[in-house]
Amino acid sequence: MEKLQKMISEKSVVIFSKNSCCMSHTIKTLFLDFGVNPTIYELDEINKGKEIEQALAQLGCSPTVPVVFIGGQLVGGANQVMTLHLNRSLVPMLKSVGALWL
Repeated sequence: MEKLQKMISEKSVVIFSKNSCCMSHTIKTLFLDFGVNPTIYELDEINKGKEIEQALAQLGCSPTVPVVFIGGQLVGGANQVMTLHLNRSLVPMLKSVGALWL
């Protein structure tokens, strides 16, 4: 859990993903299309990815990918991110943490 906290706090936008997950691809594309440069951890490729996935589950993330943190705060998975986007709340949130300069 300590390693997870460190990973989350190092960058303004952090995405935990798996290459095999189509929703992960969709969320990564959304942020990249905004011009955001998120830190992306591919849990099916990195060392101790399973342990990190278990820590995400302990935080209440279900499913465990994709999971997005903005400004060190858990935003949630694809449904939560898309809801913020459709409500026009995502861009202001990204601006507030310095991840976007539109």
